[in-house]
Amino acid sequence: MNYIRLSVRLSHNGKWGEEDTWIADIFKDALIGCRYESFVDTATGFEAYCPQDCFSREKIEEVKKAELGFVENLQAEYGTEEIEQKDWNAEWEKNYPSVVFGDFCIVRPPFNPPSPKVKYDIVIEPKMSFGTAHHQTTSLIIEFLSYENLQGKRLMDMGCGTGVLAILAAKTGACDCVAIDNDVWAADNAKENVERNAVDVKVFLGDSSLLCGKEEFDVFIANINRNILLDNMEAYARNIVSGGVLFLSGFFEDDVHILEKECRKFGFETDKVKTKDKWAAMRLVKVKK
Repeated sequence: MNYIRLSVRLSHNGKWGEEDTWIADIFKDALIGCRYESFVDTATGFEAYCPQDCFSREKIEEVKKAELGFVENLQAEYGTEEIEQKDWNAEWEKNYPSVVFGDFCIVRPPFNPPSPKVKYDIVIEPKMSFGTAHHQTTSLIIEFLSYENLQGKRLMDMGCGTGVLAILAAKTGACDCVAIDNDVWAADNAKENVERNAVDVKVFLGDSSLLCGKEEFDVFIANINRNILLDNMEAYARNIVSGGVLFLSGFFEDDVHILEKECRKFGFETDKVKTKDKWAAMRLVKVKK
């Protein structure tokens, strides 16, 4: 199968700088759902790849309008190039460098070597799924987990993508780990990555409706987006023990106060907020009754 390399050139208010990269991040996140992958940042935007039969310039414009319609004075130009499968594989490998979090862990594709300097080696083949640790939201949660005692804790990873967070949690001592995603590609990819890392994580295709409503998780991770988090907060709360920890990400700094307000309705108090390039992650604790 041949692939299309899409080159996206962006300008905001007539220019493009580091302060505008959050716009490209939103665009890239949305394109994942259209089977684009292997995103590579450029000086004026990014490049991405998709199977040739999935490419549609009209669909790209639809995504841009739906996700970035609120951004004033945003211009986008697109260039395309057809590449063969063998070239795609080489490009894919070249553009997925490993991500190292101090001496805590490395998140790497299977074609990159492990590091002897870290405690935990996480091997992730992303395919079509979100969660390679390159994105700010995933890396923020990993930073939180590096300080969290997960030994013997029951853990849920809602919207798991590649499964990287649940896999890391299992390696650091969490037990009865469950990962859920509503995307078939993601759920299948997560199962493959769980097997690849030889950990005990149960992966299910679905959404919050799969939650049983019992307070069965000590730690609950939801790295999705603001609207889904707001819509499902009550369901999350019903499944977290009193005194349990809720990690949230997938939203911007400006959304933190909105999520805090909703979380308080269900007994959560904010413990800490981390930010990176305008993205945010929160650690909240369910108040003991």
